[in-house]
Amino acid sequence: MHPMLNIAVRAARNAGKVILRACENMSQVETSQKGSNDFVTNVDKEAELVIRDTILKAYPEHAIVGEELGHTDGKQADYLWVIDPLDGTTNFIKGIPHFAISIALKVKGRVEQAVVYDPIRDELFTASRGQGAQLNSKRIRVTKSNELAGSVLATGFPFKQKHHLDAYTEAFKALFIQTTDIRRAGSAALDMAYVAAGRIDGFYEIGLKPWDTAAGELLIKEAGGMLMDFAGGANYNNSGNIVCGAPKLCQAIVKEIRPVLTESLLK
Repeated sequence: MHPMLNIAVRAARNAGKVILRACENMSQVETSQKGSNDFVTNVDKEAELVIRDTILKAYPEHAIVGEELGHTDGKQADYLWVIDPLDGTTNFIKGIPHFAISIALKVKGRVEQAVVYDPIRDELFTASRGQGAQLNSKRIRVTKSNELAGSVLATGFPFKQKHHLDAYTEAFKALFIQTTDIRRAGSAALDMAYVAAGRIDGFYEIGLKPWDTAAGELLIKEAGGMLMDFAGGANYNNSGNIVCGAPKLCQAIVKEIRPVLTESLLK
């Protein structure tokens, strides 16, 4: 295992211990609202602190950006760690056991190491650029699904951007009638990890943030998959609008949803 991936795994497992302890005593969890339908808990913040501490002990000059605690500058700014300490906070608050820790390392703007860790199931998804993707040290691949017929997709509702609801609903309808089914589980990081592992054929969502997708991006690429924006291009990191899965399936998804989306979602 690459030394920097090893540190990412250590950080994820340390954060997982924080989250699992909290699960045993949910009465101690403090919840606040940081935006429309966007919640944060003291556990999110504690988990991110643990991750940052683990990384900075090993690489004190690296930069870090996290969902809860923002950006920490480093002298070696070419090395940027992108962290979501608890992706699926609403599930966590409600006691739904489906959430994950997402950690990625970007080197000169390119994701080189990735970890998505589900502490409830003790499932560790990892990838190093050029070395493939693994689940608990076993190689994983995206499915060979090339068409919508027979496929199972995952998605996320635009709960933070409800002004896109009509366009989203039309896209959902266009896909739903052609697929076997569509899942909405509440953690984009795990949705993308599941695509990489072949559990789900494809995934699409509106308005994701870099910490939601950075680790999943490398997992999917190293598992033989592709990512694109809603116009079929590569602007998904800027737009936050993402489609991923096997290459031909991604193209099939885009072909169906592009005609029903608003112009703002195709940029």
